[in-house]
Amino acid sequence: MNQKLISFTVPCYNSAEYMRKCIESILPGGDEVEILIVDDGSTDETGAIADEYEKKYPGICRAIHQENGGHGEAVNTGLRNATGEYFKVVDSDDWIDREAYDKVRATLRDLLDKGTPVDMLLTNYVYEKPSENHERRMLYHTMFDDGKIVGWSDMKHLIPGFTILMHSVTYRTKMVRESGLHLPDHTFYVDNLYVYVPLPYVKTIYYLDVDYYRYYIGREGQSVAEQTMIKRIDQQLRVNYMLFDAYDPWSIENDKLRDYMLGFLQMITVVSTSLAYLSGSDENLEKIKKLYEYVKGKDIRTYKKIRHGVLGKAMNLPGKFGRYLSLKGYHAAQKFMGFN
Repeated sequence: MNQKLISFTVPCYNSAEYMRKCIESILPGGDEVEILIVDDGSTDETGAIADEYEKKYPGICRAIHQENGGHGEAVNTGLRNATGEYFKVVDSDDWIDREAYDKVRATLRDLLDKGTPVDMLLTNYVYEKPSENHERRMLYHTMFDDGKIVGWSDMKHLIPGFTILMHSVTYRTKMVRESGLHLPDHTFYVDNLYVYVPLPYVKTIYYLDVDYYRYYIGREGQSVAEQTMIKRIDQQLRVNYMLFDAYDPWSIENDKLRDYMLGFLQMITVVSTSLAYLSGSDENLEKIKKLYEYVKGKDIRTYKKIRHGVLGKAMNLPGKFGRYLSLKGYHAAQKFMGFN
């Protein structure tokens, strides 16, 4: 059989209640795709459901069982086992749109047939928040033209706070492996590393203006729920430090890519700062102070970009009233966008 077009990795931990919807949304890809269902040490029926799909769809579904290592290690496992030309992560409580899926496969096939495979396919995603009857489409037409092979120099606009997320990327498998991406185990919020570390290795980009990924928000205990993120602020900060350590942004020759990466660092640091403010904890405020001190000691230019950029200024208004206004802005963005 020819090489698979796309390898989908579905990280699963105690996902029995909702993983079927995710897997069923990928199955229409047929023999063109493989679905790597990574059972990350689940204690419910997740493993049995994974085995069921492997038995029912041999050559398409594969069940991989491992000791619990967290979301990052499940993605690592998927990447190690992937045989497809392209690699996509779909979390077990999310799903993909059928019509967009057909267009994605047709586009990737066409690019391969023409001998012009791209390093990153960029597509839209949709926040789905059924509890509030809320749906928000996240589009990338302000960043790239639709239907063209482009590079970072062709990026049109950078909007503060608007970034490429795991939901919006499909990587060329060879490229992401060459980037050396390896996510830390037992760590939340590693998707930020997933969409940052490979960037300097991405030379060609294709934006397809379709609403491909459906991102479910509102499940109880979800890692992106605000109160959960506050409790796990140390996890967020660990990733924040790792992002700062991943590259010297000023070594990135392409100025548009460098600006984007600096903007991404600023956005993640704003999220960390917001969580500390929301916690109301002096201990957490001290942790944020140390984070800024770390960046300042590492590189003063990066510090100035992070601390004094548009988002940095907005989140670091002086005094308690300034902090109050910063959180007002954060919650306004939260309500408009529909995240956590």
